[in-house]
Amino acid sequence: MIEPAEAMEIAHTVAGDAAALLAGARDKIAHIRQKSSPRDLVTEWDTRSEDLIRDRLAALTPAIGLLAEESSSAAEKDDQAELIEYRWVVDPIDGTVNFLHGLPIFAVSIALEKQGEPIAGAVHAPALGWQFYGHDSGGAFMNGERMAVSAIASLERAMLSTGFPYDRATNPDNNFAEWENFQRKAGACRRLGAASLDLCMVARGWLDGYWERGINAWDLSAGALMVREAGGQVTALDGGRFVSATGEAVASNGAIHKQILDELIPLRKRAGR
Repeated sequence: MIEPAEAMEIAHTVAGDAAALLAGARDKIAHIRQKSSPRDLVTEWDTRSEDLIRDRLAALTPAIGLLAEESSSAAEKDDQAELIEYRWVVDPIDGTVNFLHGLPIFAVSIALEKQGEPIAGAVHAPALGWQFYGHDSGGAFMNGERMAVSAIASLERAMLSTGFPYDRATNPDNNFAEWENFQRKAGACRRLGAASLDLCMVARGWLDGYWERGINAWDLSAGALMVREAGGQVTALDGGRFVSATGEAVASNGAIHKQILDELIPLRKRAGR
């Protein structure tokens, strides 16, 4: 048994350790490896960050398992998260492509899930000096300041963000139709390349909403917690319960959530999704 407040402190500390490791690392990249596609890349710094996080969490919480992007097995990645009492969910560098290009929009993301629900977490963006952290029923914070979602109440005034799958050139479920639709209907749309930070920006009130599919639990879990604890709403793409393991989410300030779903659901039904 671990309390959410304690788990948050652990996640915040360990994310800080990994962020410190990554400070200035972009200029020291020696190896780049392709994973599932030419767009899905990993560096030695992804691995070093994950090793550090895994070692720290194992020392601090030896009874709690860990799901991580680079080192977890396929079976671990395909497990039924809702049947697991506790697990850490880790992305050692969310936004590796940004990191490779020197774009500072990348982050370390750590969440603790209880039976599939994020209950504590931290997201640190080392190149930007941003530290997000929160826990269940305890609020969400950025650099010591409590966060709250925006008050924008209409889609036509809202700024949204999203992302696209690595296989977007060949997969018809590539988010292009949704992107084009929201470019017409929303106030503005952005693609930043790091889902954990997209979600934290919704929690901070800089963005009003976010949607994406085809990603992973480690991209979503900690950021989804931040949105919820900042007073926002997170669901599946059909409006059902958010489960990080599905790799999909709609997050918003709550006020425009139904408006986002009212656009997404018919589009996806027409496409047979």
